[in-house]
Amino acid sequence: MWQGMRALQPPCPLPGLTVLHADGIVTAMGANTTAGYCRFNETGEIEYLFVGPAYRRKGVATWLLECVAQQTGRPLVFREPISPMGRRLVDSYTARAAQPFWTPTREAALAALGEFLPNAGRAYAARRNTDYGPDDRSNVSRLSPFIRRRLITEEEVARAVLDRHGFAAAEKFIQEVCWRTYWKGWLEQRPHVYAAYLADVERLSRRLAAEPQIAARVQAAADGATGIDCFDAWAKELTATGWLHNHARMWFASIWIFTLELPWQLGADMFERCLLDADPASNTLSWRWVAGLQTLGKHYVARAENIREHTNGRFDPRGLLNEAAEPLPDDGALARPAVPLPSPDAIHGARVALLLNDDDLHPESLCAGLPIAGVAVLESGEAGSTGKRAFLEGARADALARATAAFNAPSAGVLSPAHVSAWARDLDADVVVAPHAPVGPAARALAQVSPTPARLLRPWDARAWPHARAGFFRFRQHIPDLLDR
Repeated sequence: MWQGMRALQPPCPLPGLTVLHADGIVTAMGANTTAGYCRFNETGEIEYLFVGPAYRRKGVATWLLECVAQQTGRPLVFREPISPMGRRLVDSYTARAAQPFWTPTREAALAALGEFLPNAGRAYAARRNTDYGPDDRSNVSRLSPFIRRRLITEEEVARAVLDRHGFAAAEKFIQEVCWRTYWKGWLEQRPHVYAAYLADVERLSRRLAAEPQIAARVQAAADGATGIDCFDAWAKELTATGWLHNHARMWFASIWIFTLELPWQLGADMFERCLLDADPASNTLSWRWVAGLQTLGKHYVARAENIREHTNGRFDPRGLLNEAAEPLPDDGALARPAVPLPSPDAIHGARVALLLNDDDLHPESLCAGLPIAGVAVLESGEAGSTGKRAFLEGARADALARATAAFNAPSAGVLSPAHVSAWARDLDADVVVAPHAPVGPAARALAQVSPTPARLLRPWDARAWPHARAGFFRFRQHIPDLLDR
């Protein structure tokens, strides 16, 4: 609970205001009057917000909300009903809070890498497992949304950290970056696993429509209304920000599967729609790993003591978790044989139409030397939350701007698969060229383009993916060789 009445000094929108914190209420005080107040509970739910007429449209309401977020250390939740004026405030606050760190540009990605680089060595290895809460992410890089779209690539991140710290000190950070490469390579050879997951999500969605009791349990979990404080806080943070600490993701998935006994596929679907950094391989296979389906017989069980220790005491769900859970039964997905990995196509032609996709938005490092006549981004139809779609659209715009400048070629914006051939004809292009899209929405969209674009495969992927046939332990043995080229 909050301690008695005390004055704090967060950044203030108006001179002469202070804020007083009491049990469940913050009050904005002027010299002789109350400017406004906000009532809330320990979970970060806003129960009532009032700002005096003289102080409206001056940032006082947002200031009060920021004070509550600072006080509770949790993402805010707004109680219905909300007035039209309140709705505008909530939408504005949520939009600001959703992406305070991730501006979807390569410039922002490089700045974030540079800022975290000094901490990417032994300091990262020592502190990475602790989730200090939304207000303190100093122990992790938060580069994953940028890497997901390859605004910055796995290789350049790994090399920057290696150059700064050396392999011995940077090994743990580099391994974490390479998990994404590994998962993509593994799924490229077993696309049936993702296809089965999508079919399961569709089947389970129909089941929810027919069974309202199960649907209510899933909705309560997604809304953060299970009564398990840590899980509920993570659910709200996920939907508010589009990001979670990696350890929190593991705990969340484990509680979803083994304590709440909900289908793992629906939890993975929630992550895929909300997380800014979710890609089909990393997300689907990580949930399978927690469930005990990816490494048969080995599952991940969230334990209260581990959560207490690695949230710095913020949460202690003793007695609330199923810590004796068994792994889910084998679904047979691993028994099917692998398929061959892709290989790059030879590029011929004096005029190239460059068709980018959502999985690789750094064309400058992939297409140097090609005679680019025009650039566009292929619409993948990837589903997602408002925040995720906003990040993706910003990343696309940034990639097109960079490509236009780098290749001195016009941009056609974002094209559906059906419009690519006409665009290429208008450019008088000899060939349409596209970065390879791994298993997922962008790959499905590329398969609809006719004629089939020539495929560019990054050398990093071409070198790494053949080592992703078994578990990560074998893969990681090859990481020094990948970085030695």
